[in-house]
Amino acid sequence: MNLYRDQLPLEIELEFPEEKKDSYPLFIVMHGFCGNKEEALIDGMARMMREEGFATLRPDMYGHGKSGGEFRELTVLKWISDALFLIDYARSQKQFSRIYLGGHSLGGLTAVMAAAMEKDRIAGVLGLAPALSMPERARKGILMGGTFDPDRVPEEFVIWERVLSGNYFRVAQTIYPEQYLKAYAGPLLFVHGDQDEIVPLESSRNMLQHCKEGELAVVAGANHDFEEHLPQAVEAARPWVRIMASHP
Repeated sequence: MNLYRDQLPLEIELEFPEEKKDSYPLFIVMHGFCGNKEEALIDGMARMMREEGFATLRPDMYGHGKSGGEFRELTVLKWISDALFLIDYARSQKQFSRIYLGGHSLGGLTAVMAAAMEKDRIAGVLGLAPALSMPERARKGILMGGTFDPDRVPEEFVIWERVLSGNYFRVAQTIYPEQYLKAYAGPLLFVHGDQDEIVPLESSRNMLQHCKEGELAVVAGANHDFEEHLPQAVEAARPWVRIMASHP
């Protein structure tokens, strides 16, 4: 189904557990950079969450999948706007008792930032290899597969055969994830592969020191997308998700 934020379509998939109830806790699960709501990791995590009693909402974020917006104009702030809009939408629906945020990579960074902004409304955060190191890398001019002058950010980049405005990195340079983690006091779990070639496991380990209720689940052998370790990633998150589902 389509929602509309600032006249742009925001495609979502809203699904419920098999057991019918008057209300459910809701997990909003966001994909990563160049991903979409149908990818195996996002679908697999959402399926597990429904097994544990959650309703799930999977969006195609700005510039991705079937949602509106130009990929070239993507910035973290546009995904934050999507997340805040989805939280408002969820709060307007009477069947949702509590709201949780989850996300992979850039979606994980978005979930952390949005949870800090809405700390009185978000009951928990699940980060799947969250891209918490990306802003620091942008400040150092480190690009996926290359480098750039961080003081003279180019007008555009070609990443994975797609053109991205330099504004993506200009915005990223201003973000300090540790401040958002300190601001969010609720339960949080990071699931991270120890063979992540894009966001090192050490990023999640280092960021945990800024969390009040942070936990880390390491998936042995998994890369950034958990491609060959999807069942292990899902099961690593399940105990925490089950505890969240049991909260009143």
